[in-house]
Amino acid sequence: MAQGEAVTAGGVQVGERGGFGHGFLTDTWYFAAVSRDLKPGSLKRYEILGEPVMLGRAPDGSAIALRDVCPHRAAPLSAGRFAREADGSLTVECPYHGWRFARDGRCAAIPSLTESQDFDLARIRVRRFPVSESQGMLFVWIPADGRDDTPPDAPPPVLPGVVGGGPKLVLSLALASHIDHAVVGLMDPAHGPFVHQQWWWRSRASMHAKAKRFAPAEAGFTMVRHSPSSNSRAYALLGGRPETEITFRLPGLRWEHVTVGARQVLSLTCLTPLNDKATRITQILWSDHPIFTLALPFIRAAAMRFLRQDGDMVTLQNQGLKYGPALIWVDDADRQARWYHALKREWAASRREGRPFINPVEETTLRWTS
Repeated sequence: MAQGEAVTAGGVQVGERGGFGHGFLTDTWYFAAVSRDLKPGSLKRYEILGEPVMLGRAPDGSAIALRDVCPHRAAPLSAGRFAREADGSLTVECPYHGWRFARDGRCAAIPSLTESQDFDLARIRVRRFPVSESQGMLFVWIPADGRDDTPPDAPPPVLPGVVGGGPKLVLSLALASHIDHAVVGLMDPAHGPFVHQQWWWRSRASMHAKAKRFAPAEAGFTMVRHSPSSNSRAYALLGGRPETEITFRLPGLRWEHVTVGARQVLSLTCLTPLNDKATRITQILWSDHPIFTLALPFIRAAAMRFLRQDGDMVTLQNQGLKYGPALIWVDDADRQARWYHALKREWAASRREGRPFINPVEETTLRWTS
């Protein structure tokens, strides 16, 4: 049993020594932005794991990511602009004194230097982050060692059900929460009837026993494909006989792939840690189902209400978390939270020891009431 856990009355008590609610996973891809939010020629500022990150899209459409701090006087590079050097190479120009940096972070020019001043520009670099664009999303690789320039050893995740035409819906909200608590809240199957009480979803009166089959998946686990629960009324909008599969993947991605005959719906939730006290939740939806054209305003309002209800509950939860309590995870309803904790430990251990990741999740059926 890992340090910081103790079996208590059929549950698991998670103490601070286990690291839950502290620190971040590294050597992995974090969701940064939707591709369409970064126009050619633009620079934008983001925060990921407490690091300021400048994301830019060059005029040729390619993406770059640099630490958003000029090493001269700390001005944000994202407030600058793209520039061209005499050799035609692309650089990012700081807005304060015009220092320019290449895509790899190397300093390319310091305008204040005179011809007689022999200064080695190679001594100055800005940290570069590997960035990848996949399925209309931008992912940034955060290495364990910021000085490590080794290319990522894994591609960003590939999701099922990403249909053409781009996302139908993108919503974002900042949660006042460490990513660990945000992830556990996201995968928690028992809070729905209490936090999300809508006539079109479910209520306490509709609660009943459920049994779902789970299996290990790449860097996570999957609730294998099944018919939605009878008290999840929103699925009725899709008509036919929908079937759904829900997957979680480290460090903070959860997607639900619904099929209705030949039609598909993919709902992706991305949790990106801004710092140790805030996490950005981004909800992205793709579909070729006609309901998402006809009822999009209703769906948008409903999804935003869900996010805000979760945000309100995080604010309430923080009133208790500030006292550092041990948290008790009970039986099957909290098994996914325990899996997440185990997956994090194994990911960190495998990277530290230079060995393949071994998924600790085993295929099983979980049972709970919701």
